[in-house]
Formats: sequence, structure tokens, C-alpha cells
Amino acid sequence: MKNYVKLIQYPISTVFLPKAVRVFSHLLSVSTEQRWKEAQLELKGLAPTPQEEWQRSLAFVGLGAADKAAMSRSVEALMRSGAELVANTYEHLQKFPETATILGWEDGLDPQHLEERRRFFTVWLARTLGMDTSDEFAAYLFSAGKYHAGHGPRQIHTPPTYVTASMGMVVASFAQDLTKADLSSQEIAAALAGWSKYLSVQLNLMLFGYHVAREFETGNLPIPIKVFGTLRPILGKTQVIVCVNPQDTVSRALSKFFNYYPEARPHALERLWDTEEKNQSEWLEVVPIYILRKGWRILLNGRELIYQGGFEQPIGEQDEISIFPPGR
Repeated sequence: MKNYVKLIQYPISTVFLPKAVRVFSHLLSVSTEQRWKEAQLELKGLAPTPQEEWQRSLAFVGLGAADKAAMSRSVEALMRSGAELVANTYEHLQKFPETATILGWEDGLDPQHLEERRRFFTVWLARTLGMDTSDEFAAYLFSAGKYHAGHGPRQIHTPPTYVTASMGMVVASFAQDLTKADLSSQEIAAALAGWSKYLSVQLNLMLFGYHVAREFETGNLPIPIKVFGTLRPILGKTQVIVCVNPQDTVSRALSKFFNYYPEARPHALERLWDTEEKNQSEWLEVVPIYILRKGWRILLNGRELIYQGGFEQPIGEQDEISIFPPGR
């Protein structure tokens, strides 16, 4: 039987605690019946949200006030070269055979598509030069990664090799532009150090979104997930198709769903913290788990999962999952 410790906004996702915490855990645990229900309807191993991954990565590279101050002194010079960077980027993509084929430009440019691409790049560049570290920008980069996986309006798949190389070319362009600026060598070096940190974190977020999207469509068993109520305007859809493999569980399908649509988590799921033995030692590892919020229901083929073995119920061909908010 599970015993959950509810630690709202806990600062880290993994920590080690002595076994004495079991006593405290029992004191905070919910009723036996409620624990049983939660254990049937719990999700473990969800990926971090884009915002969590963003903040973790920014902290890891140590992007601090000194970096931002150095970067800010270079912004004016980089802005002057912004239009040239945008134009040169797509000229290169058109001339390079592999990327021209990916974009569908092997027989010539599509003016409308080029305009869309330039507009997207310009918006990204403006936010980048503004040193945007907001959670909203994290969601934007995560979505860009999904677009690179072929999940955008034009469904163009851009392999991560070219995403990574393109980010490297941006760093190289910044370096070239700053050599023409009225800055000392020390100022240029400090600015480039900051931009390298910042752009590497952006790249990580885009690749994160890319891999989540690819995982979403991996499997030869398409499972419809229907959403109702408040989730519909959030997702902009009434149904999505997630791919799994035969004998995967409902948990697997839901994990892919909530990884792909992290914006749905705060509405349908509540994050708690569970304890696990760490290498059969005297320590416990605190790990995040997610359970359904009160009143929310998830059905498999029209029947509530709590009566069908919970989230670990195997899922099969022609099965269908439905997610209902309270009152539906």
C-alpha cells in the first residue's frame, strides 16, 4: 500500500531521506481506501514539464547576472545584423541539398513558406536578443521542437542534426558580428560565453520537444484519447491519437499524452511525492508521482479504470480512452 507525502512546490525532484521519514509519511497519509484508489490511478515517470526542464537547464549552465550584463552590452551590435542573419540562414538552407529537400525547396523556393519561416525566425531572434527566460518562452521552444518532429502545420520533419547545427551557426554568426562591434576582446569573450550558455539551453528545450513528439507517435497501435470539458479549449481538440505497442498499459498511453500536452497536467493531475528504497540501503528516494485530481475520471471503453485494474490495465486494439473533468 502506498503512502504519499504531499510536498507542494518542493524545490527539487529527487532527494534522499532516512527511513525514519516513514513515520512522518504515515502521519500525513490519506485514508486506506483513498490510498488504494490512488495506487490504482497513479502515473510515475512522467517527463519534466518544459518549464521545469528550462529552469533546471538554466541553473545547470549557471546563466547569471554577470552573463546577462555581458550579453546585454552586445545586443545592439547583434540587432544591427539581425536581418542579415535571417536572410543568410534561409539562403544557406535553400542551397544545401539535404535541407532544401526537407523544406520542399529542391525545385525552387516557395515564397509563402519562406515568409512563414522568416517570420518565425525573426520572432525567435527578437526574443533571444531580449534574453527571454520566461516560462512562456520555454513552452514556445518546446512547441518549436514538436514542429521540428513534423507536428507543425506543414508537417515537415527536420532531423535533430540540422537543428543542432543551425544553433551552432547562430553562435558562429554572433561571434563574427561581435568582432565588428566597438567592444573590447574581454567584452566579446564574456558576451559569447553568455550567449553560448543561453543558446545551449534553448537547443535542449527544442530537442526535448522533438523527442517527446517522436515518442508520441512511436508504436503500431493507435489509441484515441477523447477529452471533455475544460481540456478541450486547452488542447484545441476533442480527440488525439497516441501510438503505443501491443500489451502496453493505459499508463503508457497516458504518460505519452501528458508529456505531449504538459499544459493539461495542472488541470487533471495532482503531483505528490512517494518514497522508494534506494539500492536496499538505509535511504529512501523521494520521487514525483501524479494522481487524478478529485472528481476527474478516466474511462477505458466507457468504463472507469478504477474498476478495470487501474492504469496498469493492458491496452489493445480498438480500445479508447476518455478523460472527463468533474461534473461530466
